[in-house]
Parts: sequence; structure tokens; C-alpha cells
Amino acid sequence: MFGYARHMELVSFPGGKCILYRLYLTDKKGTHFSLDDPSQYLSSRAIQRRINQRIAIDSTDLPVSIPYLAALKQYGIEIVGKSKWNNTVLVRLSSEKKTKIFHELPFVKAFKKVFEAPDSVKESVRSRFHKELSQWQAMSSDYGTSEKQIKNLNGINLHNQGYRGDGKMIAIFDGGFMNVDRISAFHDINMIGYADFVYPKSSNIFQEMEHGTMVLSVLATNSPNYYVGTAPNASYVLVRCEDDRTESPAEEDYWTEAAEYADSLGVDVINSSLGYHEFDDKTQNYSYEDQDGHTAMISRTASMLADKGIVLVNSAGNEGMGTWKKINFPADAENILTVGAINDKGVNAPFSSIGPTADGRIKPDVMAYGSPVSVISGRGTIINDIGTSFSAPLVAGMVACLWEALPNFTAKQIIELVKESSNRYSNPNNIYGYGVPDFWKAYQKGQKLTK
Repeated sequence: MFGYARHMELVSFPGGKCILYRLYLTDKKGTHFSLDDPSQYLSSRAIQRRINQRIAIDSTDLPVSIPYLAALKQYGIEIVGKSKWNNTVLVRLSSEKKTKIFHELPFVKAFKKVFEAPDSVKESVRSRFHKELSQWQAMSSDYGTSEKQIKNLNGINLHNQGYRGDGKMIAIFDGGFMNVDRISAFHDINMIGYADFVYPKSSNIFQEMEHGTMVLSVLATNSPNYYVGTAPNASYVLVRCEDDRTESPAEEDYWTEAAEYADSLGVDVINSSLGYHEFDDKTQNYSYEDQDGHTAMISRTASMLADKGIVLVNSAGNEGMGTWKKINFPADAENILTVGAINDKGVNAPFSSIGPTADGRIKPDVMAYGSPVSVISGRGTIINDIGTSFSAPLVAGMVACLWEALPNFTAKQIIELVKESSNRYSNPNNIYGYGVPDFWKAYQKGQKLTK
């Protein structure tokens, strides 16, 4: 049975002609919040995650100064986003001339233009879709079409021990989740919430692009004989932080706010099949020298996640056959798992982005199937698609299962254990990283370390 469809048309930019600026604030003076009472800005789950990993709550966790936000509003400046970890605010102006206001504000130490609205963009509409998976795609295998890609990571053994992501919360950062609310294969997913940090927000993230739908399927689906994901028993938060209509540094701000939101909920694992280096305004493009894990706002934020107790799994990027070739941002971040793509013969996909980082670290970190990967599309059909976007959720789901099995490990210990279990760990390079993880091996090694 099909849903409805409309033709894609150009429409005026939904937020109207505008410019977004990132303001860098001097401090957090006047904040109403305290390190002694984190329950004001973090959930009990987020606090407990820090306690479990012996992580102190620090000044970066304190929200942006409320008096500073109030002062901006008094000047008629519209606030569209903010980051407490970076102490920045994203604001909307109708004209560049109004930036002179920023010079009058003593708590603004710097500002940067990060977005200018185009005249028109493509309107997001729902695609046609099947509510049910086609019977002809059923297989005798319990895992259906996803069996090979999970078996490649030796994940089925972990599932058979009962570790399927129970008790773990995974956030998916993407640009849209087309028809997830209507396709029956997604109805049994433990979805605990969703959010949108793109400016302006979508009226419905389930009519945006299907990329997130396919990523979610790799992780969360539980349709025996058709398709089973890597962490079907985990709980999920769907987050839109990618604006597929434009490409601008403001998407770093959206991603950053998404990360802080995920942290505040108590998320354990973030899957981010996103990456940036080239923008519509070419003067804002990054260079390879910027790939140190800290120069780009998105990478600096990503490098903080393990210190908050979260494992970030990020796609390496699909630039291997282009002029850039290197991993994207935030794949250059420290203390994350950057995932590249291999084919079913174990050979790297030619499109899979490579390292090293500008400061000489091995990247990608690990590899998984990506050429192709079986996914469920936004049209409700099982298809093969390619990209490191789908390699990352294969690893992210298995990370959640491994962490469920080894609950006393910290985020950094889990990351290291995954790398140590990979088939090139003793001889890594900047094409394959440390290789393909063996999650059963990681589990067995982790068990020995806990004795």
C-alpha cells in the first residue's frame, strides 16, 4: 500500500531572507545555575552516566548566561541556537549592517557569519512508500538481508548472548527521517523522542530526506526473516541537525546543540552519518590543516563527547574519489570512532575517505560494510545502498550491545576496546585504520579485564 506523493518544487527560504551569526561570549557571569545542582540542566540519567564513569560536572556544563541572552533580546536580536560547551550563541539578523550592535556588547568577544539564506530552496515532501515490507524479500535467515553485514563484525554471537542494546540510548543525527512514522518496520522501535535544531525547524522531520530513515534501519529494525538491526532493543532519539537544502558552517552549530541535547538526555551512543568541509560560500571552506580535532567547532564539540561519557560513532565521509580525499569534519575529532567503508571482500571502498588527521593521528579508526549495505529506504523497501553513512550505524549499534555487556567500562575504554579487537590493530594505516572490529573478541577481552 502506498502513501501520497507531491512534486518537488522550489519555494522561498522558509525563514525569509536572513543572516546567521555565531557570537563567542566572554564568560558565563550571572548564570542562575550551579555545579552543585546539575539536576537543573541535566537529566538524572545524564548525571548517573557521569557518576558511573567518574566524570566531574564542570563549567562547560553550565548553561549560557541568562543575563547575556536577555541583553541580546533587548537589542531586538533573535536567538536561534546556543552552545554551553563552546559558550556561543547563534543569532539571526536581517542585515549585515546590524552587526555593529555586537561591538557595543562587552560580553561578545568575537562573532562570525555562518549562514546567509538563499533566495529559494527545494520544498521537502513525502515520497511514495510501502507500509509493509514486501513478502518476496523474506529469507530463511532470522536476520534476513542484514545477516552478512552484522556477521562481518562478529555481532551475531553477541546478540545470541542476549546483548541487543537493552538499556542503552542511541541518538541519531541526520537530515530527516522520511516516513519513519508510517512504515510498519519502524513501529516497534523504542523511540523515546525526536528534536530539530535546524533553522528554521521543519514542520515534520518525517517528511524530510530519507537518509536518516536508512541509517535508523541499520540500527533499530527488528523484522525477523526480513531485516534485523545491530541494536534492535536499544532506545532511540532522532535528531535533525543537517539542512540538506544548503551547506553552511551554521550546521556545525546545529550539530553542537544536538550533541548537548543528547548529553542532557543521558544518551550513551551517538551515530552521526554527517560530515563537512566545503560550503556554499567557498570562502568559508576548511583546509586540511584544520583537521586537528579542535579547530572546527563541530570537531571541538565531538572531541568533548567521550569526556562527557558518550561514544560518538561518525562516518568517515565519501570523498575518497574526489579532490579532497580526506575524512570530513568532525571525523577528525579525538576519542571517537570514525568509520570507513569496505566491500564484502574486505577491500576498502574507493569512495571511503582516508586519513591521517593534520596532527598525524590514524584515521579512519575502524571499517565496516559500506559497499553495499542493506537498508530500508524511506519508500519502505529493502535496498542496497553505499556510503560510510551506513558503515557507521553498523558499528554504533554493536558498540551499544558491547557496552550493555560491559556496563562498568567508560566511553574511552569502549572506544579503545573496539579498536583493539580490530583485524589490523597491530599494523594500522590511514586507509583501513585499525581494521574491521570483532565485537565478540572485544566482549571476551572485556570480560577478562573485569575479572
